[in-house]
Amino acid sequence: MARRSGIPYANINKYLKGKIAQPRGDVLQTLAQTIGRSVLWLRDAVDTDETQEASPSARLVAVAVAGVVEAGSFREVDDLDQSELVRLSLPADERFPSARQMAFDVSGDSMNDLRPRPILPGDRVVCVAYEDVAHEGILRDGIVVVVERTRDGGHTREWSVKQLEIYEDRIEYHPRSTNPKHKPIVISRNLDADDGTTVGIIAVVRRVVNDMPI
Repeated sequence: MARRSGIPYANINKYLKGKIAQPRGDVLQTLAQTIGRSVLWLRDAVDTDETQEASPSARLVAVAVAGVVEAGSFREVDDLDQSELVRLSLPADERFPSARQMAFDVSGDSMNDLRPRPILPGDRVVCVAYEDVAHEGILRDGIVVVVERTRDGGHTREWSVKQLEIYEDRIEYHPRSTNPKHKPIVISRNLDADDGTTVGIIAVVRRVVNDMPI
């Protein structure tokens, strides 16, 4: 892997042994591309590749629920739930048929005032992997995304749903909430926040689903 990726063997070895929770910069992206897998697979064991096999029902694919999105909730990466992932059978994405899909469970009220349809606690957002659709230049004002913030050298992270506002010198990730405690994330074009956290888009929200209780 070191020879193929150009990343020093010692650095890769420390990561695989757990001595580095999350490498800096684009190291994970490079390693994932080297082995032909996604960053989520390499870092979180979210197997979005294998869950895209078609089910017996036409036009349905298996989609893994990657985890919980909750604004303001930073979790220790090493303490994340390692139980078997929930898998859903959902329609293939007609707009991005080749992109991997993933879902997230929504917690908290940070998007309860999104228009025209709020995203509420208990909902599931169904997304396509951003790294699979980034080349299409889909980022624009109003698009809803799953954002990852990491801090403490990658040891803690937050996944949350935000709506983009794009300006010439910055990108703003906005909650849409009736709760004033939720604040936007404002970063410069280099995607590094001023407080030392790293911010990036991991998925683009395509639909919202929720089962009614019986």
